[in-house]
Amino acid sequence: MKKIALIVLMSALFTGCASVKMEDAETSAKAKQFAPPALGNAGLYVYRDSFIGKALKKDIMVDGKCLGESASDVFFHTEVSGDKEHEVSTESEFSPNTLKLMFEAGKNYFVRQYIKMGAFVGGANLELIPEAQGKEAVAKLGMAAPGTCGS
Repeated sequence: MKKIALIVLMSALFTGCASVKMEDAETSAKAKQFAPPALGNAGLYVYRDSFIGKALKKDIMVDGKCLGESASDVFFHTEVSGDKEHEVSTESEFSPNTLKLMFEAGKNYFVRQYIKMGAFVGGANLELIPEAQGKEAVAKLGMAAPGTCGS
């Protein structure tokens, strides 16, 4: 019985693709221009490009508010108040994982969400990525529609 459960878990983590509501191609292309944010704000790109966990969807929150539900190969773009600390969090297996960052006005920030192995289901975590690497990754992804979280 344990072997069957393990096989089902592993297949869910490594196969299939979860899908979320996507933005249109024009909105996605505009976000990929990486324009400076509005005066006094900082830009935030949160993306997921990991191979593991393609069948999983995970909520992403900014300061406790739903940014959206991620799936494999998608990104979100939003703006936050600049020159302030903000908390980016993602649901995980047992509790949310958070990343607190100071956002400088006028800059864009890139946060990568990645799936990691868990005891029962894949968990998620976040990491700050250098701008050049983040732009390169986001350029290959589709833009997810914001504002819908699963939990």
